[in-house]
Amino acid sequence: MRKKINREHSRVEEIILQKTDQQLVHPPIEKIGTIIVDNFPELGKLTAMRFLEWAQNNEGSTISLPTGKTPEHFIKWVVYLLGNWNNKKVQKMLDEWGVNPAKKPDMKSFHFIQIDEFYPINSTQHNSFYYYVNKFYIRDFGLDPKKALLINPNQIGLKPHETLDEIWQNHIVDLSLRFSYPKDTLQKRQKEVLSAVDQFCTEYESRIRELGGIGFFLGGIGPDGHIGFNVRGSNHYSTTRLTQTNYETQAAAASDLGGMEISRNRLVITIGLQTITHNPNTTAIIIAAGEAKAKVVRDAIQSEKSNEVPASALHSLPNARFYLTQGAAKLLTERRYLKIKKAKEITKQDIFQIVTDLALEKSKQLSELSKSDFRSIRSSKVLLDRYGDKYQNFIKEIEESYINYITKALQIPKNQTILHTAPHHDDIMLGYLPYVVRLMREPTNTHYFNYLTSGFNAVTNKYMLNQLEITESFFNRPEFQTLFEENYFDPTNITFRNRDVFQYLDGLAADNQDAMNEGCARRLLRNLVEIFEEDSIDNLKNRINELSNYFETQYPGKKDMPYIQQLKGMVREWEADILWGYFGFTCESVIHSRLGFYKGEIFTEEPTLDRDVKPVLETIKRVNPSIVTVAFDPEGSGPDTHYKVLQAVSTALKLYSEETGRKDIQIWGYRNVWYRFHPSETNLFIPVTHNTRAILDHAFINAFGSQKDASFPSYEYDGPFSGLAQKIQVEQYQMIKTLLGRDFFYQNADSRIRSTRGLVFLKVMSLDEFHQHAFNLRRTTENV
Repeated sequence: MRKKINREHSRVEEIILQKTDQQLVHPPIEKIGTIIVDNFPELGKLTAMRFLEWAQNNEGSTISLPTGKTPEHFIKWVVYLLGNWNNKKVQKMLDEWGVNPAKKPDMKSFHFIQIDEFYPINSTQHNSFYYYVNKFYIRDFGLDPKKALLINPNQIGLKPHETLDEIWQNHIVDLSLRFSYPKDTLQKRQKEVLSAVDQFCTEYESRIRELGGIGFFLGGIGPDGHIGFNVRGSNHYSTTRLTQTNYETQAAAASDLGGMEISRNRLVITIGLQTITHNPNTTAIIIAAGEAKAKVVRDAIQSEKSNEVPASALHSLPNARFYLTQGAAKLLTERRYLKIKKAKEITKQDIFQIVTDLALEKSKQLSELSKSDFRSIRSSKVLLDRYGDKYQNFIKEIEESYINYITKALQIPKNQTILHTAPHHDDIMLGYLPYVVRLMREPTNTHYFNYLTSGFNAVTNKYMLNQLEITESFFNRPEFQTLFEENYFDPTNITFRNRDVFQYLDGLAADNQDAMNEGCARRLLRNLVEIFEEDSIDNLKNRINELSNYFETQYPGKKDMPYIQQLKGMVREWEADILWGYFGFTCESVIHSRLGFYKGEIFTEEPTLDRDVKPVLETIKRVNPSIVTVAFDPEGSGPDTHYKVLQAVSTALKLYSEETGRKDIQIWGYRNVWYRFHPSETNLFIPVTHNTRAILDHAFINAFGSQKDASFPSYEYDGPFSGLAQKIQVEQYQMIKTLLGRDFFYQNADSRIRSTRGLVFLKVMSLDEFHQHAFNLRRTTENV
């Protein structure tokens, strides 16, 4: 018999809706209640308050909480509030948010239910979800471990002293064994374990239902819209099961598991969509932060129920909600329309965006838009109602602006000192290499390339092992003996560092892999000499053996020791040296800052003035740039690497400007493969030809050896990042071609425009404009 449905009243939600002047849901477009907050920490605080409010009223019930980075501030707030419940400041805060300060919930009364887990994975590994929930929920929330339903792969179907590695060699599970006869003893044992896992899933589901289903469910949403590991296409009546994932989910999990090579073959155990919705009174909250989630959030809230939209299964729950940041809510149709309608003044950028989107929706040139087109979509109708026939002026202004953005990009600046900054070592080339190629052809310009983190997370153990094997193979060659005698591997000798690059590039030009390998071996040996302060051949051989053993035995995805992180980071630095050597720059032009906040933690530290800002400031003082480029990403899912680097650069430039009085520095904001500009957000469109596209691909594949196999790819593209960058450039060109008409490109008098087949978007800003943008971004990310 199905439970009686109770629509729960939440004082926490009532207060936040009143405070922010929001409506919970806008039917019929929206199918689920939604609350939007300004920033990522506030999202965690709201979620924590709602959880504690629910917990006060439902002691003894079941809770199911997520893993990953998204719940960072939720966890921090719950731990803080529970640990300081009787503090006067906390009591006041609880009361203001609608939580009863007189009743601290009994956390030991709750039954915790783990949502999902990779399979197979050793549950003692720090990248297992079993480890995560035990650390951050069972321990930190003070839950009773005896009441927890957990997914521990080490205990499912295995005999005493038997391991998952013995059963699933190479961690590959053949699901066809469910239906086929085993061919040998190993397959027979695999079939038995597989059957035990399936039985575990059935019993896990039964135990959840015996407990009345899930009382409080909190989840994130994946790049394909998955909830738990219920990926796009999952049946809304699905239950707990062992299943495969899709490419988008595998790409998102690659960083957890140590590379796409591993996540592509890894299965998952996950509760089903019906597991979540079985209890009609479940309070189910999905949290999402950042513009990258805007599309899947929009689909989850606005679409009809469909297997293609897993979160639409929550539409049937009266107590289901989406809690979002402004960035994640960016594409919600009704809320965007109401924001524009209520605005006293519609900004120029909003007008550009509305008209641009209208033209793209209608697949029309801007100049062909009619009054009836403006009337057909509500946001553009607002413009028509408010400004009347001025809409024609808007069209003309936008068209002229977009043409100007292209022609301006062809006017290459001269006598400039350009400091190109990047969070990671491939960001500059993926973001705007076609423009760098044009800029480098002007001999009066001076270029510096400043990489601000070491980027070690992007280097796999497998790749490091391969590089060590290559290096070891050169040890006994006479030429390497000579190099040792010349003190060639002195880490401080810039001349010899440059010769590493020349060696590699000469080998590349000659299509000689052995010569290229020698360049890699020289640089890796130089790095080993620097890290271990060793210059003895025998000692270095021993170090290589130690490192080889380390990379062979460490599970992928494990946090490395600092000196291993340094070594991996030096591989990325070597790749950047190769890249700019490709274009004639020596190592003196490439600066590696290794900012200290980048440590490989799941919840990363904030930048500090002494540790992270001062190195950037010292570089700016030394270089004295007239132009600085910055990875200019929108709100992410929290203070991620790109955001932190942007804030470090912004603070350093502010200090530099105050010290020198300089206000004339121009800032160029770029985006790479993770985020894209809307045309209305930019003011420079750089033409990309087939020639510059070929340069991008060739340089990426040959300079970034650790990235060639796309071990940590984008969920949007199955292949190396250079392919995705080209795809984005072509899509942006197709967009502008629609807006300006094909003849603008095909019949243009300028051959540089006629040859255009892609576009790079940049945002050029004054120093003051940049600081304002950085502050606004900080406000939406850090609760400033």
